[in-house]
Amino acid sequence: MLTEKPELDDLRAGVRAVCADFDGAYWRGLEPDSYPEEFVAALTSAGFLAALVPEEYGGGGATLTEASVILEEVSASGGNPSACHAQMYIMGTVLRHGSAEQKERYLPHIADGSLRLQAFGVTEPEAGSETTRIRTRAEQVPEGWRINGQKIWTSRALYSDLMLLLARTTPIEECAKPTDGLSVFLFDMRAAEGITINPIRTMMNHNTTEVFFDDVVIPADSLVGEAGKGFRYILDGMNAERILIASECIGDGRFLLERAVAYANTREVFGRPIGANQGVQFPLARAYASLRAADLVRFDAAARYDRKEKCAAEANMAKLLASEASWQAANAALDAHGGFGFAVEYDIERKFRETRLYQVAPINNNLVLAFLGQHVLGLPKSY
Repeated sequence: MLTEKPELDDLRAGVRAVCADFDGAYWRGLEPDSYPEEFVAALTSAGFLAALVPEEYGGGGATLTEASVILEEVSASGGNPSACHAQMYIMGTVLRHGSAEQKERYLPHIADGSLRLQAFGVTEPEAGSETTRIRTRAEQVPEGWRINGQKIWTSRALYSDLMLLLARTTPIEECAKPTDGLSVFLFDMRAAEGITINPIRTMMNHNTTEVFFDDVVIPADSLVGEAGKGFRYILDGMNAERILIASECIGDGRFLLERAVAYANTREVFGRPIGANQGVQFPLARAYASLRAADLVRFDAAARYDRKEKCAAEANMAKLLASEASWQAANAALDAHGGFGFAVEYDIERKFRETRLYQVAPINNNLVLAFLGQHVLGLPKSY
C-alpha cells in the first residue's frame, strides 16, 4: 500500500481475501489464453465486480475511487484484473447516459452475475486512437438498427453477454464535426445473429479478439442516449478506464517491488544480501518513488471523477505515470532476480509481460503527452 487511506483498509482486506484462493500457480495455469472463470465467479459472488452498480439495482454503489482500489488489490495479489475490469469502466457510460428502462433491464442481472458486460467495441483496424474515423455503421431499419463493420482489440468478447458498441450513424462527411454522428448501443450479443468473434493471440493472456458484424440487427431500444452524441458519452467511460488502468499498474508495481525487495533481502552473494548493493537497491527505491507519485495522481483523478468534475487531464496523467512506474518496477524486479526473474514459477516474467501493455493501451502514452501539450499547456496541435 502506498497512499494511506484508512477508510479503504477493509475494502482492501476483502479483496485480498478473495484473491488468496487464486495464487500464482492458478494464473500460470491459464497461460496462454484461458479465461479465469473461477476467479471472475468468486469476485462476482463477493460483490466486487458489481461495485459500481447502484445499490437500488443490487450493486455495491461504490465510488470510482473504491473501484480503483479493488483492481489495484487484484494486481497487487499477483492476479490479472484485465479479465473483468471492463465491467467497471464501461459502467460510467451506462449509468450517466443509459435510459431508466435499460438500467432496469440489465443492471440487476449484471449485479448478480447472470449477465456479463465485458465487451467494449470501439477500436477498429483503420481507426485506432483516431476514434472519429471508425467505419462500423449502424443504420435504422424497421426492426431497429442494422450494424455492419469490424472491431479489433475487443477483449473478452467471447466471455461477455452484453456489448457496449460505438458505431457511426451519420456519415462523417455529413457532420459539422468529426465527433458528431457517432452513437452508442448496448445490446445482448447472444440474441444477435451475424456476429463473428476471432481470438487474437498476444504476448500476455488478455483474452482479446476481433469482432465482425454482418447485417447484425439489434432492437431499437439498444441506443444509449441520443443518436449522434455517442462520442461524448464514451468519454465518461474513457476517463474511468484511464483511472482504473492506472490503479492496476500501481498494483502491478506493488507486487513486483514486494517480490524484489523480499528476494534482495534474502539472496546473498559475496557474503551479503544483494539488496545492500546500490545497483540493486537504487532502481527499486526509484521505482517506489515513481509509484508513490503516480498513486497520488490516481487518487486525485478518481476524486475529481467521483465529484463529477472535469478530470481528463488528471485521468490521462494518472495512466501515463502509473504505466511508466509499473514498467520501471518490472525492470528493477527482473534485474534484482537475475536469472530467476525469467523462471516462470517466480511470476516476475508474467507480470513483466502484463504490465508492459499499459504504455500502449488503452491509449498510447505518446497520445497522452500530445493531449497534455495541446489541451493543458496550450501548445500547437501535434496530431
